Amino acid sequence: MKEIEKYRAGHFEKGFGYKFFVPELINDEWSWRTPIINKLLEKAAIKLGELNSFSRLVPNIDLFILLHVTKEAVVSSRIEGTRTNMDEALLPIEEIKPERQDDWLEVKNYVAALNAAIVELQHLPISSRLLRNSHKTLLQSVRGEHKLPGKFRTSQNWIGGASLSDAVFIPPQHQLVNLLMGDLESFLNNDQIEVPALIRIAIANYQFETIHPFLDGNGRIGRLMITLFLVNEGILQKPLLYLSEYFENNKELYYDNLTKVRTHNNMLQWIKYFLVGVEKTAANAVDTLSRVIQLKNDLESQINSGFGRRRNSALLLLNILFRNPVTTIENAAKKCSLSYKAANDLVRIMHEKSIVEEMTGQSRNRIFIFKPYLDIFKE
Repeated sequence: MKEIEKYRAGHFEKGFGYKFFVPELINDEWSWRTPIINKLLEKAAIKLGELNSFSRLVPNIDLFILLHVTKEAVVSSRIEGTRTNMDEALLPIEEIKPERQDDWLEVKNYVAALNAAIVELQHLPISSRLLRNSHKTLLQSVRGEHKLPGKFRTSQNWIGGASLSDAVFIPPQHQLVNLLMGDLESFLNNDQIEVPALIRIAIANYQFETIHPFLDGNGRIGRLMITLFLVNEGILQKPLLYLSEYFENNKELYYDNLTKVRTHNNMLQWIKYFLVGVEKTAANAVDTLSRVIQLKNDLESQINSGFGRRRNSALLLLNILFRNPVTTIENAAKKCSLSYKAANDLVRIMHEKSIVEEMTGQSRNRIFIFKPYLDIFKE
């Protein structure tokens, strides 16, 4: 039995000219005496329940998830230094400037990694194997492709600083990674202990970041693990909760809270910080869902009252945009069974009414985005 208030995070051991941190194993029963944990746990759980309820009302939950995941990928990658924005992430690679295509691909890989992992959850538990598969997808053909994609590291890594001698934090040596990740995997899947799911994933996320099992992409995989675990446990019916923006909004606080577990054994503060993040992030997602529903109602009213004989085609194109927020004149013509001229006129009117916005600035091969919808995800 581990008591959170008495938790000892681990110890340092000597390497060749440096000291690395060895975290304590976590696969155990956990308890706490601090009442605020129960209150924060309850508030987070209520918001997650509300999020599940709202998700049933959205006009196209798969597109909402896609844009949510895309935003998560953009923000999560931004923590790592990537510069792609939401609009760019939805465009084909031919429309991306060559110097930004690596960033674009990193975001696409993150989306692909999450989507593949959600499918894998049908026959795999949250496990080292699943995380390694996600890591392989994440680093495919991008800057970390030579850093053992899909494999745990076989050398020492570090966080901060230019080398081991001036590093801010040095994770455990690579010989310990399999043992520590095996313990983490057991903790996430141990049905013999009575640890609430949100407490469990808070502790597991800290432990994963401390082990730092990969040479690159640890932060993104660790944050992806949170969503996968909540879906796997049935806490979320759909992958709708992403904490990257919460961590990104105050990166210093995020790193400080992680560090204080290791330096001051303060797991309590990390768990409080994590639970507040779950509640706030779920509340933001509920607000975003509500605004999507309101947007659909408002635009349908606008089209019904202001599009005349083009009303039916406009409503059809609107529903198509709620499934895919990027279109061309050719695509609109095909999907709505219109001539090129009729589709061009329809898109022009929707552009004049600020329903769509042209992205390329060209007179030919124009690409239009469903701007009001994307704007909801940018705020």
